Amino acid sequence: MNNSVIHEVIDLWYDWPNGRNFNIIQHQLGNVFHDLEWNNGASFFYTLDSSKTCSSVQLEVGILRPDWLDGATYLGQREADGFVCNVWEKADFITYFEDVVTKRPVLWIFYTRREAHVITFEAGAVLDDSKWQAPIYCFHNTTKTTTHRLLGGALKGSAIL
Repeated sequence: MNNSVIHEVIDLWYDWPNGRNFNIIQHQLGNVFHDLEWNNGASFFYTLDSSKTCSSVQLEVGILRPDWLDGATYLGQREADGFVCNVWEKADFITYFEDVVTKRPVLWIFYTRREAHVITFEAGAVLDDSKWQAPIYCFHNTTKTTTHRLLGGALKGSAIL
């Protein structure tokens, strides 16, 4: 991931049949951040280090659907990261690049101009079920979960627990 300031490596695990999506984010020279999302709109953002930070949010929508490109505008073919790609734009939120030959994702450009370059893509790879559980400190009675609405494709507000 590159937004001209921050460099990070993200392991993204997408499990539509079980209604879950998991981003494990390694910041350059920094900590590992976990972004666990469920199809019921619940999301947890946490670290597993000694700081035990966690925040949660309840969104009105769940994870990205497999047919998320329905209604997108096809922009034609372009080269990206050494691949000839089919390119789509979806709702002024994201531009998506897919390898013409393999149909694997190559590049995502978000409305913020943040770019996600896909380094490896393993169709069918599975993350062990035990890894899909947010830590217990995300569920203490002292934590606050808030509901946020998506406004213009952006999450409004945040919650720190």
